[in-house]
Amino acid sequence: MTSLEKDSSPQSLTEPEEVRRDAPRRRVSLSGMANHVVAVLGAQWGDEGKGKLVDILARDAHVCARFNGGSNAGHTLHVEGKKYALHLLPCGLLYSGVKNLIGNGVVVHLKTLLEELEQLKDSDPQAITRLFISNRAQLLFDFHQTVDGLYEAEKTKDGNQIGTTKKGIGPCYSNKAARSGVRVGDLLYWDTFVERYTRLLNEYKKRFSFEHDAEEELARHKKYLETIKGQITDSVYFMKESLDRGEKVLVEGANATMLDIDFGTYPFVTSSSTVAGGICIGLGIPPTQIDCCIGVVKAYTTRVGSGPFPTELHDEIGKHLQEVGSEFGTTTGRRRRCGWLDMVMLRYSQCMNGFHSVNLTKLDVLTGIDQLKIAVAYKLPDGTVLPEGYFPAVLEELASVEVVYETMSGWTEDISQMTTFDQLPKAAQDYVVRIETLMKVPISWVGVGPDRLNTIRLRP
Repeated sequence: MTSLEKDSSPQSLTEPEEVRRDAPRRRVSLSGMANHVVAVLGAQWGDEGKGKLVDILARDAHVCARFNGGSNAGHTLHVEGKKYALHLLPCGLLYSGVKNLIGNGVVVHLKTLLEELEQLKDSDPQAITRLFISNRAQLLFDFHQTVDGLYEAEKTKDGNQIGTTKKGIGPCYSNKAARSGVRVGDLLYWDTFVERYTRLLNEYKKRFSFEHDAEEELARHKKYLETIKGQITDSVYFMKESLDRGEKVLVEGANATMLDIDFGTYPFVTSSSTVAGGICIGLGIPPTQIDCCIGVVKAYTTRVGSGPFPTELHDEIGKHLQEVGSEFGTTTGRRRRCGWLDMVMLRYSQCMNGFHSVNLTKLDVLTGIDQLKIAVAYKLPDGTVLPEGYFPAVLEELASVEVVYETMSGWTEDISQMTTFDQLPKAAQDYVVRIETLMKVPISWVGVGPDRLNTIRLRP
């Protein structure tokens, strides 16, 4: 057992008492709990470090499930000195006793999925036997990625580029909405699959006039089918049976709240539902089954690609966050934009997700910054302060806001090896407490380094 597992006693924060008393007190550890479905979701623009918490919790789960997104998502995990970069595979595949489900809300690029499985062959040659793929999930093809790049090129000419990962996610979800997509279950009926694949490809070729080797891609998918045939499942029935057996299900969110297709900074968003409501749609379970929702919050704010970013920093502090925090995208390698923690955004995120608890990550990256700022309000040009829980839906309004900051003292001590809250410098403790106070949600974990062991557990 790790030190985190041994020390199960909660360490209470020093203040404020009213937050600890009023905040939801659901138990958030999977071990020995009554909760059957626990979800881990990003509360910002992604890259918060969800994978590490999922990895910590997955050891006590029976099922780890993905409900949205595709290979545009990325979790970098450091486990026993080895680095894993997962894009489609649920993190539970790192544990031999955990079943893993790719739900109907995910778009699946089989080439990427099978390449990721190769990473696990040395440690677990039979990992694929614990991976199940919904027959209702949409298939993402190589030509989707080509088309994604062509769409982005068109937008770039007009100065309206989104900053897409060019992984084909948007075009694939567009096909789903237009009812012209191809689903995983279609592979089981090969002639029908080929017909639907060909029709979809031809539609895109008429639109863009690009070359694509359909025979090669079809031949690969015939081989893919031989590999995954036994893993294709009816995910609704899969989830029902798991829950009927009382199994513990860990739901792993991809992307994050502010990239949600409806509630994010549209149009600079992803193409799926990333918030708690998307879990029901992406897995086929009722809302009453979701027992606990955990929000993952980076101790500062980052985003990849284009779009508004009210607290973005273009100075030496922004560079510090990029370099010390290794803020380069798992999927694309792009440098992430960095800025101060935005509490306006986090309170808006809480409105939609109803987090029971928060995992604060990358606190160690702030070490060495003399003064820290937290965005606590947005003010309109006429002096109006936007109310708590309100976040501008229209980009023009968001671009016009003045950010109101609180300033706090920083610290210089290395905290990466600290294992208890009391060991943290007083300034670091104050920063954690202030976030909890402003968000009105208990913080249960604080990340102080990249490894899963570099996590201080504050509550059981």
